[in-house]
Amino acid sequence: MREFGIGQSLPRIEDEALLRGLGRYTDDIVLPRQTHMVILRSPHAAARIRSIDCAAAAASPGVVAVLTGRDAAADGLGSLPSHIKRKRPDGRPNPEPPYPVLALDQVRHVGDTVAAVIAETLAAARDAAELIEVDYEPLPSVTATEAATRPDAPRVWDDAPGNVCFLFELGDKAAVEAGFARAAHVARLDFTISRVSANPMEPRNALAAFDAADGRYTLYAGMQGAHGFRSDLAESVLKVSETALRVVAPHCGGAFGMKQGMLREPALALWAARRVGRPVRWQSDRSEGLVSDHHARDNITTAELALDKDGRFLALRVRTTANLGAYLSTHGLHSPTNNLGGLAGTYTTPAIHATVTGVFTHTSPTAPYRGAGRPEASYAVERVIDVA
Repeated sequence: MREFGIGQSLPRIEDEALLRGLGRYTDDIVLPRQTHMVILRSPHAAARIRSIDCAAAAASPGVVAVLTGRDAAADGLGSLPSHIKRKRPDGRPNPEPPYPVLALDQVRHVGDTVAAVIAETLAAARDAAELIEVDYEPLPSVTATEAATRPDAPRVWDDAPGNVCFLFELGDKAAVEAGFARAAHVARLDFTISRVSANPMEPRNALAAFDAADGRYTLYAGMQGAHGFRSDLAESVLKVSETALRVVAPHCGGAFGMKQGMLREPALALWAARRVGRPVRWQSDRSEGLVSDHHARDNITTAELALDKDGRFLALRVRTTANLGAYLSTHGLHSPTNNLGGLAGTYTTPAIHATVTGVFTHTSPTAPYRGAGRPEASYAVERVIDVA
């Protein structure tokens, strides 16, 4: 067999080091004079920030700096980008609300970033974070997918009436309606796919450094897609050329899609490293990850299957409401809309039509995870077949 013949098994080159405990993860990398960052997060799903008093935290032993959204705005930090574009029900482009590294005047989900403490040790940073006093004005919130579009639902963003971000359609609607009109049998199923957290073995992390001599940043972080991550982080958030940012992705202890898109903490660490003139380390713990990682799924779906008298498929109609969370993640609109071809499955279905409504809620943003929409599509068709 040729060296690269079809069907030839490929030896894995990474296993030996990992099996022998020789993996090199972000937490194994130590930089001289590194500091530690702890992030103060919102306990509210929706609240206005009246004021933030950082004086006691800044005076706490070992604290190097305390940063807020006003500092980020003053330094000109940009918003985390969203790359997938869709249309509103009226045909206009979907709203793209700001996704700042630190909330400025309002928090929009539990775990939203409010302030960052940089200190000599992790313990000192944690102690100081508890000294920050935030005056919140709690606001009405909507967290359930099914409640997002109700007339009395609180609006997450002023630019998104009814909390609707987009309306997406795919397929031949007229052919589907004709198929249902002549159907001998119609099966219908209403179901929910719950929100999930990726919860990888290695929680998210970042180790950031800034070289003032040449104006270049370096980021170490377990991630997927380091090149796209570098471009987004440099150009959208830091407002520098991507050549000014070096991203190193060491071994990664699980990701499942969640570590592919842009998240706030690496950007915060890089910015903080520039502010304090020293490397900055951030390491999420399990509880923090559950409120700060991008979540996934959280859909409500109605699937209908039209069949003739012999049980042959005539048409399939699927309607889904997808929870996008409070902000649009880098690829957040991908999973609900980009893999609907999975609705066809392995079956002969003459006509298929799918409608997806993406909605904002006061929850963590959602993003691609383990199949990125394919399992959801397959689940819909297989479940409605069971009903039929």
